[in-house]
Amino acid sequence: MKRILAIAALSLAAAASQAQITPPDELVKNVMLDIQGIIVTDKDLRSGDREKTIGLIEQKALPHFNQVGMTALAVGVHWRKATPEQKQRLVEEFRTLILRTYASSLSAFGDQKFEFRPVKLAPEQDDATVQVRVLQSGSQPILLEYDMQKTPGGWKCYDVRIAGISLVVNYRTEFGIIVRDKGIDGLIDALATKNKSLEGRGSAGK
Repeated sequence: MKRILAIAALSLAAAASQAQITPPDELVKNVMLDIQGIIVTDKDLRSGDREKTIGLIEQKALPHFNQVGMTALAVGVHWRKATPEQKQRLVEEFRTLILRTYASSLSAFGDQKFEFRPVKLAPEQDDATVQVRVLQSGSQPILLEYDMQKTPGGWKCYDVRIAGISLVVNYRTEFGIIVRDKGIDGLIDALATKNKSLEGRGSAGK
């Protein structure tokens, strides 16, 4: 599952800036193939170089996620109760969690094959779901679905579903339990602790 989530996260990397906003399905397709090409030709990434992998994710993928929107959806109804300072901390820690959790799975991206499905957009449409099937030898294809919203800065992803399972909803359940027991600050502390654990695990693997 983590390997597929890594593919999903990295597939929304930055393309060259254009005068016209790239349609969401075209953006996803172009970037997935571009990222795959980078992995195939970079032996450090294929071997799991964590520092280089994190740098690639930060440069290519994160700018195309609505980080505030994803965090708000993951925190759920409790987001409204958070102060501006707490919201900022939550976005920072959630961003780091996504980054560090899936960085170790990037090397598998180079071996995947994809089937891209076009999206028909009405002129005024500002929300769309882009579907991509991950083809696996000897196994059933896995469906990736990117929920995307059109913004002044281009199309951005606010949720990813893998075989129907929502990344945001998965975290919302976990986060809700923590907030219920320990409050918003407790959730921030739990995320910070988890991120430190992941950072230490990555350092140990160097």
